[in-house]
Amino acid sequence: MIDGHLHLNLERIVFKFEGIYTPAITPYAADGSIDFASFSQVLESLIEGGVHGIIIGGSTGEYYAQTTEERLALAEHARKVIGDRLPLIIGTGAIRTEDAVTYAKHAREIKADAILVTSPPYALPTELENAHHALTVDKAAQLPIMLYNYPGRMGISMGETYFNAVSSSPNVVAIKESSGDFNNLHLLACKFPNISLSCGWDDQALEFFAWGAPSWVCAGSNFIPREHVALYQACVVEKDFAKGRRIMAAMMPLMHFLDGGKFVQSIKYGCELAGLYTGPVRAPLQALDASEKEQLQAVIEGVKRNVAAAIAQ
Repeated sequence: MIDGHLHLNLERIVFKFEGIYTPAITPYAADGSIDFASFSQVLESLIEGGVHGIIIGGSTGEYYAQTTEERLALAEHARKVIGDRLPLIIGTGAIRTEDAVTYAKHAREIKADAILVTSPPYALPTELENAHHALTVDKAAQLPIMLYNYPGRMGISMGETYFNAVSSSPNVVAIKESSGDFNNLHLLACKFPNISLSCGWDDQALEFFAWGAPSWVCAGSNFIPREHVALYQACVVEKDFAKGRRIMAAMMPLMHFLDGGKFVQSIKYGCELAGLYTGPVRAPLQALDASEKEQLQAVIEGVKRNVAAAIAQ
């Protein structure tokens, strides 16, 4: 038992993460402020591109470089633009549990469909301390939860002790598994079927789908949503893994490029190539140089061409 004083809601909140969920970028104006008009265009492009849900306040959206006021304003704006056309998921990532609770309560106020719950970075809590964090956020929101396991950014990994503890809440319905460790994928698939798998490590998408994951949280869908949807459609809907392998092979050059570093910068430049205004990335990040932009453009053009050919076979 984590904390007998949390009084969690034991009535299951029905929400299924199925399909492609995009952690949306945040466009900035020349003066560094959030460009809300361009943000609206980003959201509309995702809806038109056929994704199945939108995440605000993810690392791709640069939440770590934003003030609390900016994060709340982005969530409210997204709710107004999206309406009821797609599910809206709000990230609650923060070092302090109290701040994560603030984002969770606000998500409930704006009628978000679910929240994303991370491990607090830098503090290095034990698994039980980390679970207490998640359940405290859960109590504040009383919304469906997608956990987000990303030890590469957070410094710790969610493990079996953690999953046992957070499973006491029926609101914990899914996990974006971004450890890159197949052992965690196997652990979740075999021992925690109550927590729906979502791929959070792009070059493992095919393996996640093979293990029954019904969703994929993928930053690249900011600028080539249809190609990401095509892989989900082949593997999850059509259950045609031969087709899925062809599409996955066609997408691997992009995944390798993104793995090489400058991740957010690359996603934003991909959006620029798709005709969206993104503005700069916030410090300490810096923009791609001319050579990197040229390489990424060639990779994206190749992915589009090769995915189309893979689908046509």
